[in-house]
Amino acid sequence: MSSTKILVAMSGGVDSSVAAALLKEAGHEVIGVFMRLGSPGDSLEELIPGDACDTSRVRIGKQGCCSVGDAEDARLVAARLDMPFYVVNFKQEFGRIIDHFVAEYDAGRTPNPCVRCNDWLKFGRLHEYAAQVGASAVASGHYARVVRDESSGRHRLLRGVDHGKDQSYVLFGTPADRLSEMILPVGGLPKSRVRELAEGFDLPVFDKPDSQEICFVPNDDYAALVARRSSTGVSPGAIIDGEGETIGEHPGHQHFTIGQRRKIGMAFGRPIYVVAKDPVANTITVGSREELLAGGCLASQVNWLVEPPKRPLPCLVRIRYNAEPVPATVEMVGEDRLEVRFDAPQSSVAPGQAAVCYDGDLVLGGGWIDAAVR
Repeated sequence: MSSTKILVAMSGGVDSSVAAALLKEAGHEVIGVFMRLGSPGDSLEELIPGDACDTSRVRIGKQGCCSVGDAEDARLVAARLDMPFYVVNFKQEFGRIIDHFVAEYDAGRTPNPCVRCNDWLKFGRLHEYAAQVGASAVASGHYARVVRDESSGRHRLLRGVDHGKDQSYVLFGTPADRLSEMILPVGGLPKSRVRELAEGFDLPVFDKPDSQEICFVPNDDYAALVARRSSTGVSPGAIIDGEGETIGEHPGHQHFTIGQRRKIGMAFGRPIYVVAKDPVANTITVGSREELLAGGCLASQVNWLVEPPKRPLPCLVRIRYNAEPVPATVEMVGEDRLEVRFDAPQSSVAPGQAAVCYDGDLVLGGGWIDAAVR
């Protein structure tokens, strides 16, 4: 790769910090950018209005993904690497992600906001900002890889070498023509090596724990956030069994997701799972693990990173971020409709999650699950 100006999305964590350090070491002109999203603990009033601000005015607040404390960590890393660093105010754009998150729960689905954040912000709005400052690419600390296919000249997205940390799932929605502007410096490394490099570069975040929570959900209490922002409201409803009989009461269908076993609020003397939700009737249906099994699913809002298949395509499909890809056959059954048929029935297929297709490590594309097919 020839020397060029690259914008690095810096979260204040070890992965994006090492990504910046590797690019700087390779001789590129690197600009660090922290996205101010309006997360808990922020003090946005202290930021200079507009697209960029001087981070010397940022107050240290709650520590966590995209918090003010993270902004300070990112600033310290940029100073250590002697590179320009800016904070961009994406609070308004991020509000769209939070609104979508709440609306999905209100509609009875289980959203993945990290995918939307990457689609709409990190490799969407941030690319527009990169163009404004003359950067030709946006880099991040994701554990995935972008490679150029020499035969076609097109860029492809692959799983990270460290499959235990692989984040290709949350990048499936990236437009195919944007892959050539995406750089993922740590995707070819195991996490242990990334931490070694961070210590070797003398970065102050070398031993910082990985963030585990959704950045805009305080204390991981997503139900409280939904209750505060819901347009339909969160209210008690019936817990029903497979025969439609009422067997208990729940505090609101938004508290539950398909496959959930804990915190149902009732003792049954045997393992019971949430197997269905009806947001209109405000009911949840509980049943056995066997009732969770689905032979396939239907997905829409499909995004292909390769040529869309014209006939049924055997591949691997991942239906949750932390799930292993499983053998399946996928087929386009409409202009924006993907049918997935698993080789073996799968448990807890949740509408609102993504179904991402792979050929080995190659990400083919995917879509958003609308319904499980029994």
